[in-house]
Amino acid sequence: MYPEAAFNKAKTKASKVGVTVKRSTEKGKKLDVIKNGKKMFAIGDSNYEDFNQHGDQQRRKNYRTRHAKNISKTGSRGYFAAKILW
Repeated sequence: MYPEAAFNKAKTKASKVGVTVKRSTEKGKKLDVIKNGKKMFAIGDSNYEDFNQHGDQQRRKNYRTRHAKNISKTGSRGYFAAKILW
């Protein structure tokens, strides 16, 4: 289960990009991204930590470099994962 402190950070970050989040109903995912009351998609693999959990700047940089192509597509799953989890 996604830790409460990390979930609260994710909620704050989500509000900054105009969406809300809740714990995911999908197996293996951390969060569901909600916009205008409708679930857009699930983000974050529950088997791995994200920046909200570990706070390691080098891991954050590596993630952003590795996923740069997906992050650049505004409104995509990768975009929201980067903005909310990383």
